[in-house]
Amino acid sequence: MKTLTTQRRLHGILAVAMLALMGTWQTTALAASCTQSSTCITIDGKGSGAMSAEEARQSKEQWNETQTLRHKVNTRVEKEFDKANRAVDDEDRCNDSANVYTYWEPETRKCLDRQTGHRINP
Repeated sequence: MKTLTTQRRLHGILAVAMLALMGTWQTTALAASCTQSSTCITIDGKGSGAMSAEEARQSKEQWNETQTLRHKVNTRVEKEFDKANRAVDDEDRCNDSANVYTYWEPETRKCLDRQTGHRINP
């Protein structure tokens, strides 16, 4: 049985790190108290809430404006993750191939033929 490659280990570490980061962010977001520097909004109609109605509107507007940017960043991260995940699977298939002339090229992330140098789909 083949040992885990460095890339597979990094893949696992990345997944654990992302989960830990999301958990940490959730914990701090839920534990935040309504102070002047936080984003808690409490409006009682008399203007004495944690934020005025205008500040709340501006905060919501800023959140909505940055939503598309956050979506683009998240989409790019997902694409990079999927690309790395596919490369790990392709490497495993190449290394487990019955064809003795195949080898994995880590720089290009391709399975190549030792004799011709052409790409092979194992």
